[in-house]
Amino acid sequence: MTDSAVDLGLWGLPIAVFGGAIRVGTPIMFVSLGECITEKAGRVNLGLEGTLVMGAMSGYGVSYLMSQSAAGMDAPWLVALAPWLGVLAAGLAGSFVGALHAVICNRPRVNMVAVGIAMMIFGGGMANYLGKPLIQPSAPQLPSIDFGSWSQIEQVRAALRINVLFLIGVVLAPILAWMMRSTRWGLILRLAGESEEAAAAMGYSVPRIRIIATAAGGVLAGIGGSFLSLYYPGSWSESISSGQGLMAVALVIFAKWSPIRCLLASLLFGGVGSLGLALQSQNLTTAAVAYLWSTAPYVLTLFIMILTSSRARAMAGAPAELSRVR
Repeated sequence: MTDSAVDLGLWGLPIAVFGGAIRVGTPIMFVSLGECITEKAGRVNLGLEGTLVMGAMSGYGVSYLMSQSAAGMDAPWLVALAPWLGVLAAGLAGSFVGALHAVICNRPRVNMVAVGIAMMIFGGGMANYLGKPLIQPSAPQLPSIDFGSWSQIEQVRAALRINVLFLIGVVLAPILAWMMRSTRWGLILRLAGESEEAAAAMGYSVPRIRIIATAAGGVLAGIGGSFLSLYYPGSWSESISSGQGLMAVALVIFAKWSPIRCLLASLLFGGVGSLGLALQSQNLTTAAVAYLWSTAPYVLTLFIMILTSSRARAMAGAPAELSRVR
């Protein structure tokens, strides 16, 4: 029996939102997990938007170039490997941007907010400049796993067609939570975020810790960018990010600096972000109104920031160094 689109009635909406939450929420999940690592060390990286775009461009570019090389060598295995090499390149690009941010912020009397804005502009500008030749070509895409193969309903199969990167992120979140709570590495990271003086007194180099943490956060942000260009929406364009890097910073605050909550919050943001398309696919709204629904994640971000802006809740669970002015 072949797949067919079936009128599922009101059930079609939650199914569409579920699938959209996974697709839209995956890049936000990786960026927020990366920012969680960075902020646990006492550093805020507002340049993640630029890191995300650099990762998207680098991943797409490497996937395309490797596929072109594979075509010349008649190596189909290299075509299958090309998108994963793109993910690796995206992570390396993200680590470079993150490390650069950290090195600059380690200088005396440097404002990390200003540096973050500068890195956001730098990363976006470099990606747009280097990615000009990549707008038209098609690169090999990341594979997905068809968890809905048991169903004959096209909508269900589409919702349960899940990319491997999402599964990696789901596994990574509890691993990070455990490492931050129960390992020596996590203790050192949290110590640098809670008290720079205490960490230095114990013989740890706080600047080095923050460089490593920010670079690690950049790796995850870059991988999140590769998901955008190599799976959903699956192409490179200069407007591919749509502010998801900045949303991830707000999401970390909303999640109270917990990797598990970052995972759950990213799915919430992803579901809200896909609501417009889900409503349109079920013929519950017009295309014009669907564009209005696309602003829902940003409205949710503003609402959350207002909700958590009270003195009692604003910095609950935050590393102490984030609230200090030096």
